[in-house]
Amino acid sequence: MSLINTTVQPFSTTAFHNGKFVPVSDQSLRGEWSVLVFMPAAFTFNCPTEVEDAADNYAEFQKLGAEVYIVTTDTHFSHKVWHETSPAVGKAKFPLVGDPTHALTRAFGVHIEEEGLALRGTFIINPEGVIKTAEIHDNAIARDMKETLRKLKAAQFVAKNPGQVCPAKWNDGAKTLTPSLDLVGKI
Repeated sequence: MSLINTTVQPFSTTAFHNGKFVPVSDQSLRGEWSVLVFMPAAFTFNCPTEVEDAADNYAEFQKLGAEVYIVTTDTHFSHKVWHETSPAVGKAKFPLVGDPTHALTRAFGVHIEEEGLALRGTFIINPEGVIKTAEIHDNAIARDMKETLRKLKAAQFVAKNPGQVCPAKWNDGAKTLTPSLDLVGKI
């Protein structure tokens, strides 16, 4: 069953954020756009490259009114040490969310039961807590946050412009489509 257009299930956990342990819940995702980025675990090989990419693009996410949440199956204590010891992860100014109970990874369909880890999953959630995009793939394939930014902009555009759709390779400012009978077979 797809998570698209469903509301995030209730959850409560702890994150390491800007030198503090802070609570994070489904209510934290309300009122602004949210990007949940699931990773297998702290102290792995590919994950720091993705955290650094998110950090390098964080100002753009903030300009769009979105918060980024990195989620692993580790504890918030592990995230504190990861942030302090990895130069790449140390750039993170967004919450590093612990999911040691695996409640989040299971709720978002990214849990690997036999390993107790998460697949790489990216979810864009609107201010009402509704999941608008979902991308899940193999852990050997890292993501590009510029593509996540493009998807966030598209989700925000269609939210503000009902009846419009963003075609393939759409970027901010590009032409959109208005679905109609006249377009069928013409594109």
